[in-house]
Amino acid sequence: MEEIWTRLSKSKFRSRWHLKEKEINYIKEKGLDVIRSHAEDFIKKRLAPAVIPNDGKQTPMKGHPVFIAQHATATCCRGCLEKWHHIKKGHQLTEQEQEYIVNIIMTWIQKEMKNHSESLE
Repeated sequence: MEEIWTRLSKSKFRSRWHLKEKEINYIKEKGLDVIRSHAEDFIKKRLAPAVIPNDGKQTPMKGHPVFIAQHATATCCRGCLEKWHHIKKGHQLTEQEQEYIVNIIMTWIQKEMKNHSESLE
């Protein structure tokens, strides 16, 4: 898992993504369990199918902390999943693959929350 964080941190595009105050407050209001539930739902509906007609465009760039995390972690589309995480296109994502993706997203969100609280100290 450490290798993916190193690779992502070296990407100018991936490392520019951060949660803003609005998303931080949303996470605090809803709680991490609800955010994880949202992530599971988004992945199941938007990434898990074997064929995605709008692949590469299915994840908005704003509007929910999970969407931002998906761009930061290269879990936003099947093309990025294949390039960054070596999860091949063209098959229904397994439950294990979906769990891996959600864990990557939630780890990134928790890091962002920690960095935000440390910057306030």
